[in-house]
Amino acid sequence: MKHGIKLATVNLNAPDPSALGAFYARLLDWEVVHDDGGWVVLGHGDDYFRLTFEKDENYQRPVWPSEPGQPPIQMHLDIRVTDLKGAVEHALACGAELSSYQPQDDVRVCLDPAGHAFCLFLDESGA
Repeated sequence: MKHGIKLATVNLNAPDPSALGAFYARLLDWEVVHDDGGWVVLGHGDDYFRLTFEKDENYQRPVWPSEPGQPPIQMHLDIRVTDLKGAVEHALACGAELSSYQPQDDVRVCLDPAGHAFCLFLDESGA
């Protein structure tokens, strides 16, 4: 690791960080380690990596796939699963929406409650 550089978090803007943090906590079975209403931090055990959510008063729900004149997805999360059907059912039960456009057979594109895309991808290795 050069210069001590290590990725610490991925931050998603949201109109309601507490609600979005709670969604991802349920989806990933992580815990909310900080929530002050405008800034939420999720963690997983002793893992250094965190997922964070920040309030954005001007947040506009992105559109995927992108459309001219609409806010595009800037990034998305890839989430590895060993049971794609079960993972999709779990995501929907947590409050996700299945995208109407699915570009691959072994991936399911979902949208979180704020409209951020995330992909559930099948990893049959179980790693």
